Amino acid sequence: MILPVPTIDHVVINVRDRLDAAQAAFERLGFTLTPRGYHSLGSMNHLAMFGTDYLELIAAPAGDSGRPEIMAAPEGLNGLVFASEDAAATQTALAASGVPVQPMMQFTRPVALPEGARDATFRTVHLLARPTGLGRLYFCQHLTRDLVWRDEWRHHANGALGVVRAVIGAHEPQSLGLLFATMFGAATVREIAGGCSLATGLARVDILTPDALAAQFADATPDGGGRAEYMAALTLRTLSLELAAGALQGVAGVRREPGRVVVPPGAAFGAALEFVA
Repeated sequence: MILPVPTIDHVVINVRDRLDAAQAAFERLGFTLTPRGYHSLGSMNHLAMFGTDYLELIAAPAGDSGRPEIMAAPEGLNGLVFASEDAAATQTALAASGVPVQPMMQFTRPVALPEGARDATFRTVHLLARPTGLGRLYFCQHLTRDLVWRDEWRHHANGALGVVRAVIGAHEPQSLGLLFATMFGAATVREIAGGCSLATGLARVDILTPDALAAQFADATPDGGGRAEYMAALTLRTLSLELAAGALQGVAGVRREPGRVVVPPGAAFGAALEFVA
């Protein structure tokens, strides 16, 4: 049995049934978004593609019951997705390690291209939902990477290059840290001030107590809504802070600080965003 290597494939911001508003908001934040996509599962999305990962805005059609987990969750960062090169093998390894996983599933999304539409195809393995309200943890295998990572979608006015950190607020960080250690191996998780951290490929996932989270984001700290665990913030690498700050001029609540530019959750559908160079 070989455990998966922790690598972030993408992160998901849940916008419920307000995809038009979310599209406008993230374009105001300087992101180039892919054309609207329609999954065979019934959901809709826009993507902000980066070098090796991406940010997804996920939504359900108004009045549609095909994706109840989208409408049942609050707006904000709600999905942390790890990469898999073989979803079936990932599912087998996780189950053998005692990680509570669901069966693998496969779905598609048509992609309009100049030469004609083609179906992007994905295989995913979801962990069973934690009772803490954390959100969705799952693995994604891309069977058609060329339809997702296209250079015309990877250039952003804010200079975004990729995810360097996902931040989770948790009253007991070690509980989630133990789950990640079971998924990826004990050496991937280490103690940090205020919690613990999972090392992932080019990035990391920090799990912080509410006090430690508030110390880092102050009045830009997202509201956990009483949840014991919740996905709160993203740190994104940018080509330059000047480029990011220029693209974000005029967005309410955005502030430039030494070494970073912070976007409050009110401007990013419930997620705090932090740009670093």
